[in-house]
Amino acid sequence: MSPRLNPAGPFIGGLPVGGPMAASVGDQVTPGSPVEIGSAEEAGGGIHVSEDGAVAILSGQLVNKSGVISVDSSIPTINDPKIGDLLIGEVNRLNEKTAEIRVLHIETNEHGHRSVPALKLFADIYVSEMVDRFIPSAGDAMRKRDIVRAEVIKVEPMLKASTKGNPDLGVLHAFCPPCGEVLQSSDKTPDFNVECPRCDYRGFRALSKGFGHGFGIPAGSELQKLNRPGQRWSEEAESMLGHEGARPFLSPVADHRRGWSYEIPASARRKPSSKGRGGRQQRELFPAKCTLCGDQTKVPFKPTPGKPLRCRECMEKVESGKANKDDLAKERKIMKEARLKAQKEMGFKLFVGGISYDATEEDLREAFSTHGVLKDVHLAMDSETKRPRGFGFVTFAKKKDAESAINSLNKSEFKGRRISVEESSSGGRRESKRRRRR
Repeated sequence: MSPRLNPAGPFIGGLPVGGPMAASVGDQVTPGSPVEIGSAEEAGGGIHVSEDGAVAILSGQLVNKSGVISVDSSIPTINDPKIGDLLIGEVNRLNEKTAEIRVLHIETNEHGHRSVPALKLFADIYVSEMVDRFIPSAGDAMRKRDIVRAEVIKVEPMLKASTKGNPDLGVLHAFCPPCGEVLQSSDKTPDFNVECPRCDYRGFRALSKGFGHGFGIPAGSELQKLNRPGQRWSEEAESMLGHEGARPFLSPVADHRRGWSYEIPASARRKPSSKGRGGRQQRELFPAKCTLCGDQTKVPFKPTPGKPLRCRECMEKVESGKANKDDLAKERKIMKEARLKAQKEMGFKLFVGGISYDATEEDLREAFSTHGVLKDVHLAMDSETKRPRGFGFVTFAKKKDAESAINSLNKSEFKGRRISVEESSSGGRRESKRRRRR
């Protein structure tokens, strides 16, 4: 039988006079508090028994469970993520090969809503752990402020997570980068699985089957099919993804402000410092006119005609969803006029797909020059193998000549393969119906 606290001396109301008062069931205790344990009761967790009596060794409330007196600790366990735990996080930063997420909640912990330790507050998701599909850069599958569900795959020395291999994992909620509206899933366009209901933004996300449904997973959801796991990208979509030499952290698909074909200015390229370590010069700023409010501003990239160019105040307004529809409609009109003006000055660009790998730029020039004056011919080349990638661009000086080339050469045979010839916007996206994958 466990001992009972029973010091010598007079008693009033069952408690010793002139000595410490013993706590009973229901009382709050702290380490060192005397605890009253009856003759038919035993000491449980959080209580130490010696020849002098029983004392609490934890802070909490005394409870009696089937005759066992113990301390129900009022201090919950540390909310520390472990391998296999499921996290809810917000994309905080996009790096070259990782997306950094800020941990908001640990679904698999009883007290997962509590703050996590400072050293475990952020987790990295490597680009290879985002989706079962080749992704060149982190910005191709996630964007800042996206809410994701991820599984912890490593805890030391840094927290690492994955959204791959489980249909429940992936992006749960995302905002439109240009206008701030909540994105919706869409299967209208191959290789793009989200779209904005307010503007013309389309993009790709590593979707969870719970995307658009909060933290819950609706029965029968097949949204992850939109990720097209295991499939190759179409040629035109592949040209829009992150690639060597342009945007070390964001792909053309991810960074809407810079347009679909933007090269890093020489002043921003990484160069060795005087001490021999890698360094980066101050970014070059280009003058621009805000397309939303009309004020003069500066942007760290060469402006692309017909693309959003906003001052910091307007960017914050759009990202927070406070920009009204009338202002956004006026902006779209301004961008359309700028796009048409630039098209007249720069020529009319055509996308040519399905080109034979044996073809050269001179072959392209010869085939298209019969329809009018050419301003530029570009055959896309692989940066590693230096071999053609099977598509290219031809720019005519006049629109009528470009239209003639489309009518004559689209679906025609060129160097042993049937090519597709379509109009290309200034940023490289086709305004016409997308080609079927062959």
